[in-house]
Order: sequence, then structure tokens, then C-alpha cells
Amino acid sequence: MRIVVSPSDPGARTVGHADHDRCYRAALSRDSRFDGWFVGAVHTTGIYCRPSCPAITPKPQNVSFFPTAAAAQQRGFRACKRCRPDASPGSPEWNVREDVVARAMRSIADGVVDRDGVGGLARRLGYSERHLNRLMTDELGAGPLAVARAQRTQTARLLIETTTMPMADVAFAAGFSSVRQFNDTVREVFAASPTQLRGARHGRTSLLAPIAPSTVTVMLPARPPFDAHSLLQFLGARVVPGVETWDGTTYGRSLRLPHGAGTVALRPHDSAVACTLTLGSLADLQTAVQRCRRLLDLDADPVAIDGQLGDDDVLAPLVRKRPGLRSPGAVDGAELLVRAILGQQVSVAGATTIAGRLAAAAGETATRPAAGDASQPSLLFPSPEALLAIDPATLPFPRSRRDALRAACAAIVAGDLRIDAASDRREMEADLCRLPGIGPWTARYVAMRALGDPDVFMPTDLGVRHALERLGLGGDPKSATARAESWRPWRSYALHHLWASL
Repeated sequence: MRIVVSPSDPGARTVGHADHDRCYRAALSRDSRFDGWFVGAVHTTGIYCRPSCPAITPKPQNVSFFPTAAAAQQRGFRACKRCRPDASPGSPEWNVREDVVARAMRSIADGVVDRDGVGGLARRLGYSERHLNRLMTDELGAGPLAVARAQRTQTARLLIETTTMPMADVAFAAGFSSVRQFNDTVREVFAASPTQLRGARHGRTSLLAPIAPSTVTVMLPARPPFDAHSLLQFLGARVVPGVETWDGTTYGRSLRLPHGAGTVALRPHDSAVACTLTLGSLADLQTAVQRCRRLLDLDADPVAIDGQLGDDDVLAPLVRKRPGLRSPGAVDGAELLVRAILGQQVSVAGATTIAGRLAAAAGETATRPAAGDASQPSLLFPSPEALLAIDPATLPFPRSRRDALRAACAAIVAGDLRIDAASDRREMEADLCRLPGIGPWTARYVAMRALGDPDVFMPTDLGVRHALERLGLGGDPKSATARAESWRPWRSYALHHLWASL
């Protein structure tokens, strides 16, 4: 079993119980930075906790540590009612790693197992079900089904305790196939029925109160420090008219989800983000939440990132100015690729204007809030199929870019190119670079944002060159690449610090 226990050293991974002492020291510190990296299961009480649990730390011989809540649940432990380990941010490990287990974890978070089963997940990853189950069980102590089950129970508890949604709606919104399965799982994991969990709220402030039949607001936790201002400013400067909105405090956009369309409004709230979702189907709730978390990079480990980048003489002032800077992701890989192509050799404002015209011409209507607020997103970004149906002569950009756009959309529609949580980052970059009109800059930008690659650097980017020159360094690609080697594996964050410095 593999356990990562150091937020400041995500590369230090060892297998087996040799990590027990390190995990125990982390639990003794009650440092919330370790939440999400692992859980501690107490043999004498039968419960598992997050490392920062305020309860008295048990004796070393009475506790075992697991990399996931699913592994603890597999061994009969139930979640602590005091520290709520299910409410902690996700493990940053799955963002950093590129192996099949990490890709599987990202895909499970996106709801692939709930929609397509373990077979569908295995096909996406290119492995047999048996081999995938063996890989995950050997490393995590739990297979794909157990990990997906743990995710469903976490979502269910959040909805039970912080909303007034009927229990049947909670069950299906969390991804359970039946109310009976929902009831049995909640009792097993939390040692209480759904009704008992809701009755034990003790007046806790509602974070997820229904606004309309299909509208809910959930708080998305983030590890501090969290520079929400820079994150939302980055997204706000790139809003596509009709598809996204930004009023200086709240970022909104439409969502294309497995069971229909939806919209989301994101607003910072301390070390968290208030996420108001309006969904065509409540079955998309967990998928929408996870995609918003990836968009905002909420599972990052800012202490580790700032610690390493802050040791660099050039980046140190930038890190001190923006502690907790995130690397924004994306909610849809195909959309991000199209927007990256539109942004080739034009300004940000020019790219968003062109994208807005495409959305007006080929975008579908998004789900709207019951109140009919005109300030909310009204269009879905055009799908690859819709973009291919547009007469190429009407596209408002040069022919070379039209050819690149159509080739990329055709590859996605044909299944030759996939940009989602299961994609291998290096393979996707290679596939993109084989398409006409797409070079390393575009491929790396897509890997950084659509796939959440934390170690992307683009030495030929004009903004990077200008930022390095302003910092007194040579802006030529060769020297920039050499300088960035010491920033691994967080070069994406260094890139955003350089852009933000302009």
C-alpha cells in the first residue's frame, strides 16, 4: 500500500507500513495541510479520521493509516462524526502523478464508474478490469468500485446534512442506483441512518440549501493559502460572452454534463468557494462538483508549491505577493482545445470575442435558473460536432486556423483524440502535435489546463519572455528552459506567477 504523508514532498512515496511513523507524526501535529492525503483508522473505536481531527490521538499500535477513505471502509471502519474526513479536500497526489492509478482516480472522481461501470473505466484506460482492479487494490487497498462507493457516500452525507432535499433525491444525486442501496451504505459507513444524520445537524448553517428544484449551493473546500482573487481574475479576463459571466466577485458559466446541461456560479468564501449549481439532472451533481474543483485547482498543495518556488531568487518575490496561486483548469477538454486554437497569435480579448461569435452561431441553450436571471450564462460552448457543421468560409479567422480547428474537432468526433480525466498527458500532447496547425505551445497549454498537468512550461510564450526580461533574466527559450528546471514539478505554477507579474 502506498501512502504519501508529506505535503512539502509529494515525490517521497514509499510502499508498505514503513510510512506508519511518518503518518503518526503528522496526526500528532493535527496540521490541516495533511487532510486529504491519508486517513487514520482507530482499531479500538472502529472509526477513521482526517489527520487534523481534534480528538485525542490514539496510541501508535491502535491506529492504521490508509491512502483513501475507501480502503478504510473496505476494512469495516466508519467515518468520524467529529472531524468529518469526507469533507476534506481531495489528495493532491492524483494531480501530480501520470500513471494509470492516478488517471483512474481522476476518472472515478468524474463519475465514470457510476455511468459506465468498471468495464467502461478499464476501456478508457486501456487495461482489463482484472488488471486495473489489481493495480488499484495493491496500491490503495481498494478497487474502483470501492473508491466510487466512498465518493458516493461522501456526496450523500454532504447533501443529507446541509440541505432539505428529499432523501430519494439525495440518493440519486449522490450516484446511488436505488434508495435501498443508499440507506444501507449510509448506515454501514456512518453508523447512522440518513434521517439520523439529518436530525443530528444541531443547527449547522446550511451550505447547500435548495433555491429551485434543481439548484443547490455547496461549499468547495481548499487548502490554504488560497489566492482566489488571482484565480478568478484569470478566468474572468477570458469569459466567452453567453457561455461565461464575471462581475468582479462571482464567476459563472454553463456546463455540458453527461445527463444534460447546467450552469454554475462560483464565489470565494474564506478558504473555500461557494458553488451554486443549476442542473438539468441531479444525477450530474457529483460530476459537476468535481469538474468545478478541477477548474479551480482546489486539490493543489500550495504549501509544497510555494515552498519550492519560493526558494528561487527570481520567483520568491512573486510567490510572496501571491501565496496560494492556483493553476486554473477546465471543465471540458474539447472546449479548452478549441479556445486554445482560437487564441493562437491573437490577444486574449480577441480570442474571447471570436469564441463568443462561435457560441452565438452554434451554441445550444443552457439550463437557466428558475428566476430567469439574464446575467447568468445562456449558451453551451459549441460541441465539436456543431463546429464541424459550420461553413468554414464563415469562420472569422485565417484559413490555417480554420483547418486546425476542423482537424481537431474531426479527431475528437472520430475518437482519435480524447481529452479527459483518463487521458495520458504525454500521449495527448503527441496526438495534438500531429494535427495540422497545432504546435508545442497549444499542446502544452491544453495539457496544463484540460488535464491539470502541474509541470508545464512554455519557453516560447511571449508573456513568459516579457516577464523574465522584466525580472532581469534572458527571455530566449533556451535559457528560460534551463532556468525552469529547478522549478519542477511545479512549472505550471511558475508559469502563472510569471504571467501574473505582467
